[in-house]
Amino acid sequence: MEKADVEGIMRVYANRLKNTKSEFQRYLYNQIDWDDRLIGIKGSKGVGKTTMILQHIKDTFPNRDKALYVSLDNLWFSSHDLIDLVDYHYTHGGTTIFIDEVHYYPQWQVILKNLYDDYPDLHIVYSGSSMLHIDTAQADLSRRQMVYELSGMSFREYLAYEGVLKVQPISLEDILLRHQQIAEEICSQTKILTHFANYLQHGYYPFYKEVRNGYDYRLQQVVGQILEIDYPSVEQVTISTVRKARKMLTLLSEQVPYTPNMNDLYRELETDRNQGLKILSALERGRLIATLHDNTKSVKAMSRPEKIFLDNSNLMYALSPRTDIGNVRETFFFNQLSQTHEVCYPKQGDFLVDKQYLFEVGGKSKTFAQIKDEPNSFLAVDDTEIGHHNRIPLWLFGLMY
Repeated sequence: MEKADVEGIMRVYANRLKNTKSEFQRYLYNQIDWDDRLIGIKGSKGVGKTTMILQHIKDTFPNRDKALYVSLDNLWFSSHDLIDLVDYHYTHGGTTIFIDEVHYYPQWQVILKNLYDDYPDLHIVYSGSSMLHIDTAQADLSRRQMVYELSGMSFREYLAYEGVLKVQPISLEDILLRHQQIAEEICSQTKILTHFANYLQHGYYPFYKEVRNGYDYRLQQVVGQILEIDYPSVEQVTISTVRKARKMLTLLSEQVPYTPNMNDLYRELETDRNQGLKILSALERGRLIATLHDNTKSVKAMSRPEKIFLDNSNLMYALSPRTDIGNVRETFFFNQLSQTHEVCYPKQGDFLVDKQYLFEVGGKSKTFAQIKDEPNSFLAVDDTEIGHHNRIPLWLFGLMY
């Protein structure tokens, strides 16, 4: 490969770096051990994987030629080979290659393994769809790499991104024990409920700042890319299956949280149980839906969820024809808690967290009627700045990561 061959991809790299801002960094940035030789970063489209990688390059490489960022969805790769590019970069003094959208490239697992083995002092960072089956890849990457997953923004990150206030992540235990003190301190600095209402509609994906007035439309486009590009790239499914996945998402978005009658759902999709469960799994791995199971470990419980939610409240506003605030609250709570804790469907109440904390989620008039005799039971209540005893403001559960 000659210099003229790589000039185009180098220009893209330089432009992406020039336009990357470093003022705000996602929670995962400082959790990654960037010194590892092979690093995988999974995540849904739009959560900020590319920006985080480019920020790391700007912050870490005084000599930018030592690093190279490429995205494999670039048309350049339709007529050029990734291995040849890596070899050119390495033989010209490069020490690190950052490969974005890896799932667009055929045989990407084998290629990464070969690059790792053939260039023993080259550092490789790659990113791809949250749908990727990295641990079961046909090339055994599991013992060679460290894999991280980047979720959408927490409410805590949103507050920092908006320049409202910066607060360190707060553990669930601290929230349960000290929520009144924490809320009083934060509420003395800002009108928290206004920011929380905005976050529920447009704060989960960082790109909202680029398209404030067209955010719902842009989010619908992201959903389309996940279903029509990521899904067939990762699973090699047919167009018919993609259409069924889109139809399933449409049906679920009209009814979430959905208490499933799986046979009715499969009948509506004109599919069988086996394919229906595979589609459901793909939608969940694509971070479009989230499934809530009871705390038993039977095969039946694992295959049939007790409830199905859209993954986050922003998706509800973008996809649901009718957005019920009660459902939005439950979706927010499930989304934020499940990033760092085990959340199950209980016999009473809405959510059982870590098999010991029972929660009901609702508005400020919510009572303990349904869980009054249960130990370690709490209310997560909306429209409330400061709580008391076991009555905790809902927004506080967005400060955990």
